[in-house]
Amino acid sequence: MAQIEVQFQQPSRFALHSRMFRIFMSGSLVTRVGDWMDLVALNWAVLQFTNSPLHLGLVNACRLVPTFLLSVPAGILADRYDRRKLLILLQIGMMLLTFFLGYLIEARQSFWFFAFIVTLRSMLAAMDSPIRNALVPNLVPQSSMASAIAINTMVINLSRIIGPAIAGVLLTIIDIANLFYINAWGTLGVLLSLLMIRSYSFPTPDKKEREKTTLREAADYIKSQPSVQSLLILAIVPMIFGFPYTTMMPLFAKDLLKLGPEGFGMLLSVSSVGALVGTTWLSLGKEIKGAGKWLIYSIMGFGVSLLLFIGTKNVFIAGTAMFLVGLTSQTYRTMSRITLQIHVPDQLRGRILSIALMDRGFIPLGAILIGAIAAWAGALWAGVIMGLGCIVTTLVIVARRRQIWQL
Repeated sequence: MAQIEVQFQQPSRFALHSRMFRIFMSGSLVTRVGDWMDLVALNWAVLQFTNSPLHLGLVNACRLVPTFLLSVPAGILADRYDRRKLLILLQIGMMLLTFFLGYLIEARQSFWFFAFIVTLRSMLAAMDSPIRNALVPNLVPQSSMASAIAINTMVINLSRIIGPAIAGVLLTIIDIANLFYINAWGTLGVLLSLLMIRSYSFPTPDKKEREKTTLREAADYIKSQPSVQSLLILAIVPMIFGFPYTTMMPLFAKDLLKLGPEGFGMLLSVSSVGALVGTTWLSLGKEIKGAGKWLIYSIMGFGVSLLLFIGTKNVFIAGTAMFLVGLTSQTYRTMSRITLQIHVPDQLRGRILSIALMDRGFIPLGAILIGAIAAWAGALWAGVIMGLGCIVTTLVIVARRRQIWQL
């Protein structure tokens, strides 16, 4: 096995002390802002040219379904091959397809051809996430891993605030196709950063070792590690009961708070700020003892914050509750990823993370469940079920898997 090592001057808990990590995060921020701009442009373009909610749903299905299907194969690739080179190839592919989407919009081509290209690009994007998450810990010393994972999440939350805002302004002054072109050029940010990273601590497996890199090896590891099992099981709870709040927010804002689109957007923005605060705190690299307890407290706090939001008609209190929703949910999400990565050996990291990232597939399931409850019993009871679901289900899991407390 060819081992490439990174020399660090001194151990540090703050990931941005690593030059390679700073370069990668800088490029990632530019590209992720473009990705969020692209998402706004994608939805707006479909509505403008088809005026069909069904077509909008179909395009978003084309965008999201590959994430669930290709996560595990991407994790296997991340453990078999050079993660940096894989990301370079994926980013080049996505950049070219994004240019093509801009052309299709400009030329007013068939919706179905447009949806086909969206699907192809989404397949590459689905493979990007597990490989990118597996690469991040390789760019910093072990002592900075928690900070690196938190900063990576912070960059996602920051771009989620910046990207749509920029897209909203640009859509009033330029054609939609140009937004796709801007996003395609923005891909150069992460591409250049990847090209500048020449060495990192990921060992490149030889041919025989690559043949042994299978999903079964990862599954056997999970079976032998009750703590890892507990992390994966617990992660499903907020996906079903908590995170569908973004889907249900228009209903909650309209029926419970009597707010229009502006109020709905404001509440989501406030939750994004809370998420950014939570990940910023974790990114500082301070040692956090008792990770298991933090996980439990944060997910319980998520549930309590949702109940606070549902139980008030005061907009100020609702905004405060949404800040806490963002803070607790992202603190949990980031702490869960940090704890998992610390417990998983690097040669299995891609595959384990790819399995963990599949938990996102439970969000649509949760949205359907909560939506059905709202249709049957009303928005208030749907929100109550969300909050109580987070709290009660977590307590049941912790009662049966007490090792979570010892993490």
